Amino acid sequence: MLRFGTAGIPASTKATGDTVAGLKRVAELGLSGMEIEFVRGIYLKDNTAAPVAYVARKLGLRLSCHAPYYLNLNHADETRRRQAGGVLHHAARMAAAAGAETIVFHAGYYLKDSPEAVYDVIKAEIETVLGKLRDEGVKITLRPELAGKTSQFGNLAELIRLSKEMPGVSPAVDFAHLHAATGRYNSYAEFAEVLERLGEALGRESLDDLHLHVSGIEYRGSGERRHLNLQESDFHYEELLQALADVKAGGLLICESPNIEEDALLLQSVFRDLSPKV
Repeated sequence: MLRFGTAGIPASTKATGDTVAGLKRVAELGLSGMEIEFVRGIYLKDNTAAPVAYVARKLGLRLSCHAPYYLNLNHADETRRRQAGGVLHHAARMAAAAGAETIVFHAGYYLKDSPEAVYDVIKAEIETVLGKLRDEGVKITLRPELAGKTSQFGNLAELIRLSKEMPGVSPAVDFAHLHAATGRYNSYAEFAEVLERLGEALGRESLDDLHLHVSGIEYRGSGERRHLNLQESDFHYEELLQALADVKAGGLLICESPNIEEDALLLQSVFRDLSPKV
């Protein structure tokens, strides 16, 4: 089953900034998931995370969480790099306490290093975080996000490789980022190619439990500039949804458009009207 949700608290939530109220609004809208946004800071603590988990469970909502944007697991300064790993670890702990099954994060930047060197550094930092979480009994999947800029680590091949080499890691596939970073991946055939690569490399279970980001996007040569509403962009979301229907995709699709709940509902409505063509 593919669920649809919002990146953060819906804009139409009356109690601004209240995560529990946001969950209730998600359910009122007829959506079935939400991504908790720690992007500007980890705002939940143990005592405030528990009610979020309780309400999500009661409402039958599936949760993910996005770690702070300022992470860079390839920071040139080793102390800063270790601090970034600590932030990811703390974000994952609080996400799990809030009932999230997944923590999404931007892994880092290439800087002046070779892609292979960056891969090794980032992999080592993720392994450290995974080890701490295992020791603490925290169950959550770490999902590095597909990068939207050419300066960022995290192309599709890198994410697949990390996921194959490390249990507990799976890709967060942002199709808008993929389109922005490459100028391609905006047709049914290209979307189907991505899904086929995931299935072949990571198994059928990867398609049954996808974590997707979708929005319109403005971009230039270096990649992403800003998110757009779907119908104000060139993104062929209907073709993506058909490709997802054809592989009987499951998991959670998070809408990151500026009008998050409106486009989430649009995506859900279009998807529900589709039937597999293959």
